[in-house]
This record gives sequence, structure tokens and C-alpha cells, in this order.
Amino acid sequence: MFIEPNTSGERRGSIEVICGSMFSGKTEELIRRLKRVKIANLKAEIFKPAIDVRYDEVKIVSHDATAIQSTPIDNSQKILLMAQQDVDVIGIDEAQFFDAEIANVCDELAFRGIRVIVAGLDMDYLGNPFGQMPYIMAKADYVTKLHAICMQCGNIANYSYRKTPNEEQVMLGATDAYEPRCRKCYNKK
Repeated sequence: MFIEPNTSGERRGSIEVICGSMFSGKTEELIRRLKRVKIANLKAEIFKPAIDVRYDEVKIVSHDATAIQSTPIDNSQKILLMAQQDVDVIGIDEAQFFDAEIANVCDELAFRGIRVIVAGLDMDYLGNPFGQMPYIMAKADYVTKLHAICMQCGNIANYSYRKTPNEEQVMLGATDAYEPRCRKCYNKK
């Protein structure tokens, strides 16, 4: 990804989206980018949906146990209220679980001159666009789609196959409930 250098000194906001299936490394990539922000001595704030307590109630934790401190919230508008005036970067994990205003919140933050980095599932277990992710992706300046490895055949996977019977769109889980699959193996169900 090429980001044009800012030589004018003014703050220019942007929206970056990291998307893909379960186990594709979305949270790991979000954490990597946020750690680089901290190395650059920029001020970052990190948010996650309060319902995501799979690995930790407060920290964002990837499946490989990499973690970073965050603030759990139950409403995307709280990001606007809690964002410090001097924040340079805002990270948001599991964006698909947020309410209908999350895309507008990201847009508002970018208009304020903040770099917004968002990670989330682009498709649900049925292969349909998930939550507000399509809207965030449409407003994004940069989109990175990551892929996992299909657990059935070893090819590139971009679907999250649910192994347990449950028809709710939102069902938190890890390897116990989901596995990544390629298009062909996903459709074999």
C-alpha cells in the first residue's frame, strides 16, 4: 500500500480496512499496524465491541495470542465521544459487530484528520456481506483483503465455514466453531 507523503503539515485523515475470513490474520495485521504507530510516537486509541470477550474482556487478541490494550464499547458513537483531540490514529477491531453508525463514525474521524484502521469479517458464515463492513469498505481509502488456508484442501480460503449448527448471524467462536474454506470446499458443505 502506498500512502502519499504529507509535506504541508496539515492532518489528513483516512480509512484503512483490513478484511477477510476467520483465521486470515485480520487482528494480527491490525495489531502490527498499531504497534508501528506507537513506534513512530503517534498517539493511538483502540476500540473493540464489548460483546467480543473470546480471549480477553479488554484487550484485542489475535488467534495466535498477539495482544494490544483496547477500550470495549457497546455503541460506535462512543468512539466519537471518547476520541482525544490529539489522537493521530484510531484502531477498530471486529467492526462487523458494531451498529449501523460505524461507517459514519469512521468517516467523521477521517474528516477530523485521524487515520482510522478498521478490521473485520467481510462475509458472514453464509457468505453474505457482514454487518456494516460493506459500507466501511465503500468509504475506505485503502482496503486489504487477507486470506486464510482452507482446512479441507490447503488452497487459499476466503470463507468462514461454521461447523456447529446455529442460524444466528452473530456467534462468537474460534477453531471450535469455525474453519476457513476455499470457495469450492465451502460450497460442498
